Amino acid sequence: MKRPRIAYCSPVNPAASGISDYSEELLPYLGQYADITLYLEDRLHPNNPQLTQHLEVQPLRRLERAHRRRPYDAIVYHMGNSPVHAGIWRAAQRLPGVIVLHEFVLNHFMLWYAANMQHDVQRYVRAMQARYGEEGAHIAQLMIRGRFTEATFHFPLCEPVVAAARGLLAHSRYVQARVNMLRPELPTAVVPMGVPLPPAIPRAAARARLGVAPDALLLASFGHINAYKRLEPALRALLELHRERPETRYVLVGSMSPHYDVSGLIRRMGLEDVVTITGYVPRATFEDYVAAADICLNLRHPTAGETSASLLRLLGAGRPTLVSATGAFTELPPEVAAQVDPDAGERTLILAYCRLLAGRPDVAAALGAQARTYVAQKHNLERAAQGYARFLARLYRWEIVRRIRPAPLWSLDMAAPPDARPDAHAPVATNAPAGTPVPRHPLPAVGRALAELGINERDTALLRSVATRLAELENDMEV
Repeated sequence: MKRPRIAYCSPVNPAASGISDYSEELLPYLGQYADITLYLEDRLHPNNPQLTQHLEVQPLRRLERAHRRRPYDAIVYHMGNSPVHAGIWRAAQRLPGVIVLHEFVLNHFMLWYAANMQHDVQRYVRAMQARYGEEGAHIAQLMIRGRFTEATFHFPLCEPVVAAARGLLAHSRYVQARVNMLRPELPTAVVPMGVPLPPAIPRAAARARLGVAPDALLLASFGHINAYKRLEPALRALLELHRERPETRYVLVGSMSPHYDVSGLIRRMGLEDVVTITGYVPRATFEDYVAAADICLNLRHPTAGETSASLLRLLGAGRPTLVSATGAFTELPPEVAAQVDPDAGERTLILAYCRLLAGRPDVAAALGAQARTYVAQKHNLERAAQGYARFLARLYRWEIVRRIRPAPLWSLDMAAPPDARPDAHAPVATNAPAGTPVPRHPLPAVGRALAELGINERDTALLRSVATRLAELENDMEV
């Protein structure tokens, strides 16, 4: 029986894109279903030796000729908002294939592409005007002057990418529904964003390596820091939490946007001794910070429609995590992450969740355990690769979907002995006292929680919002 051949076009490390990590983790599993040729930007040389050892690697400029000479059974293009996707977008326009759309809003990429690849920034302005009228043209003029506004998220400018696709894969129903509105006839599917289950690192050991005090209440956020990560309401909640619990600390792990003065915000709020910004850190240090954290905040609004791999890594590590109730993040079950509405009650709800999780270590342990199980079952790499194979087989009319190899092409944790590899149900590090039972419905009564917040009866809308979110978490959490 013929073995299917896939042309796989994606950035890989050292290209600065989260999709580089994504592809390097997916490829050994997708390689169980097909022979894969990895196509890269001409000047990109992988620093992962497994890629060149197990895959044929070619420059993107050779894709069309190779396909004419011996057609591939599927062509896959990965699209995101980073400039590292420029060559991929150019190839996708010439030779249609399946687009994996990692973000619905591609406005920033299209601006960069017009300015740097087409050398005509007015092409971006004309495209915005043609699709969105005078309002779109106004936003485009602001963008080219470096004035990035939240309104940009209402003008995705992904229409050219969707129009060029033969089929499209998304990681959320949120993105799929919006693509279907643009092209109802386009074949689409939702596939899990597979991530390897992080190791269960002991909390005490991680804190010792990082120099974090054993008794500190540590909040942490991860990823690129910009104006959409809801830091101002989080810091305002932190102010009150720190007054109640002086041992509270907050660490921001990731690079900083040059367009967002987060250091100035921290200074104006008098939190210089409470908040630490690490900048970019290596993977091992990243994982230590995850293990050391008591509560993780993964907030963002507005959203570009992305499914966050960094969020899945936090959940997979068993960390109790707060997320914004917006976009694809609303698809997370309420027993997996605490959802925060990005409205007038945002600060109050952040504070409420932090108080509950800090004061009830059994609640934090239950939420973290549910999160790790969810990622292990729903977002594992095996399911992700199988989702790709099934969609490609249906679209390109493969004879059958079957594994042509019994195991992944390589192991993602080859350096670890078999008994050290993470187990989906291994216990995760918590700050719960030894022997603390994990309750089936671990949150206290919503009424008691609200009373602790000091909210009065005049705050009707705010009470309703907080009560709804807390009740969802209480009623739906099962362990």
